[in-house]
Amino acid sequence: MKVFVQIPCLNEEATLPFVLDSMPKKIKNVDKLEILIIDDGSSDKTIQVAKKHGVKHFVIHTRNMGLARSFRDGVDYALKHGADIVVTTDGDNQYPQARISDLVQPIIAGTADIVIGDRQTSKIAHFSPFKKLMQRFGSWIVNKAAGTNLPDAASGFRAYSRSSLYKLNIITQFSYCMETIIQAGNKRLKIISITIKTNKKTRESRLFKNIWHHMAKSGQAIIRIYIMFRPHLIFTTLGVIFLLAGIAPFIRYAFYFFAGEGNGHLQSLIFGSSMLVGSLLSFALLVISDLLQTNRILLEDQLERIKEIQYGNKK
Repeated sequence: MKVFVQIPCLNEEATLPFVLDSMPKKIKNVDKLEILIIDDGSSDKTIQVAKKHGVKHFVIHTRNMGLARSFRDGVDYALKHGADIVVTTDGDNQYPQARISDLVQPIIAGTADIVIGDRQTSKIAHFSPFKKLMQRFGSWIVNKAAGTNLPDAASGFRAYSRSSLYKLNIITQFSYCMETIIQAGNKRLKIISITIKTNKKTRESRLFKNIWHHMAKSGQAIIRIYIMFRPHLIFTTLGVIFLLAGIAPFIRYAFYFFAGEGNGHLQSLIFGSSMLVGSLLSFALLVISDLLQTNRILLEDQLERIKEIQYGNKK
């Protein structure tokens, strides 16, 4: 059993030593533990620090590519080098690396495909009340889209089985965290959480400028993935809303028409017609999205087989 721990880094020379020093040396039921640094365009001594601490595996981006691309490239490297489990953590020493053993045990036991560390965000001191509220709301939205019940969907402290990574395809540019949950939930992968306690804050996040930027980017990613996997719910809802909004003005016009006042309420016909056109377009998009979804499923099945051939069908 080989485990790869991948650490995305962007100028982490100050905090990376703490991360590497706190890594477990041995893990129960794991034969080999490898550390992988994904250097996402660092301009400091991140790579030198990692090499000094004995790291031998690197993925180097000459310029900043973002967290999602770093995750994808790290997974590709790890699978090529025989990883049975891939663990993701951060270079800012936010997560307790000693708990990596607890992350991988459910996968080794065959009781989970993905394990996520629940940061218990309501107890994190440096999170403002508004941020705690947004974290809960974001997790609720993701759970609705994925059909899961995870308390901390934004946590980046995770373990993925080899087979689960064959099924996941990263398409967003911002962050992989919520996207992989929605995909995994809709593909019926088993996801569980374990509670963890985060370390003290070392720096501000470099993933987003502020909470509003984070909300906008996360919302965009969630909507995009939601439409991919559950188009029926979105377009059927829109179609019904537009249909009801279109029928109501016609009923109003009919009432006044038979009351002898129809000529003065032509605006109801205009508004109602516009809503019915919106309803028709929504149902048309529903048919198109259903066809696209069928095509996507077939393509993803092919991609999974290609990955098995490329990386090896290890169980």
